[in-house]
Amino acid sequence: MSAPLPDVLNVEDQGDGHFTAPHPTNDPESRGVVFSGQILAQMIMVSDLAVEHAKEVKSIHTIFARAGMYNAGPLDYVRDSIHSGRAWGSDTVTVTQGDRLLSRGLVLMNTVEPDLMRHGPAMPDVPAPDSLPEGGGALFPGVEARRIDAPDATAPDGSPIACAWIKSEDSYDSVAANQAILAWCQPGEIIGLAMRPHTEIDIREAHRTISTGVIAHTCHFHDQFDVGDWLLVVQGASFAGRGRVYGSGSVFTRDGGLVATFEQDSMARKVEAPLEGKNAM
Repeated sequence: MSAPLPDVLNVEDQGDGHFTAPHPTNDPESRGVVFSGQILAQMIMVSDLAVEHAKEVKSIHTIFARAGMYNAGPLDYVRDSIHSGRAWGSDTVTVTQGDRLLSRGLVLMNTVEPDLMRHGPAMPDVPAPDSLPEGGGALFPGVEARRIDAPDATAPDGSPIACAWIKSEDSYDSVAANQAILAWCQPGEIIGLAMRPHTEIDIREAHRTISTGVIAHTCHFHDQFDVGDWLLVVQGASFAGRGRVYGSGSVFTRDGGLVATFEQDSMARKVEAPLEGKNAM
């Protein structure tokens, strides 16, 4: 049975291309800064509502220029259609808070079409979720994570990788809601993953003596999926240097189908003065 949409995904059309959506009840990172996954998720819901669910989001690419603050009021989402055709559609979605421009995204949509051909990569051979303990992370409210404990795992190129199963406590009929929840769960791990091989750097210093933040995130949706069933998220941090981190990930259903891929550019740099209580971006 499909659950009603979570409050944070209930975007409201304010007219003239403006939309609003509520903040979560609890701060995902407990530091007052709007989590980048929230913005990705709500952008997806804005574009879906604007086309009255007639097309599915195929990709979203978002730049996070400034961080929003949970105590600074609601976010304003402004949607501008680039193109709206029979099969394809595309939007820009701009996010402001008060008089500050925070973020801008490009959203590509398409109607559902039959396969001309189909192939995809094999899912990694990892333990089943039922055999793993529950873990944490900056996930969508009500989503559980079970992480594969492999602290020395690397990709063939030597970069650190991590795998985790995730599952929502509810299922949703809305394709956009499933996409939004998955997108919300993606941005929180890659910076820490990049630090794993560097024992002289501690992720617990993030937002204190190390300035970190997601700068850009792209997600591609390849097939439909149910967040109420287990999804395997495989991600790696393939580059760190010059104050930046680049990483990417793939998402598989429990039976091995690839449903999404994503890439992320982030900031990770040393600072001279403590950042606690300040906007790290």
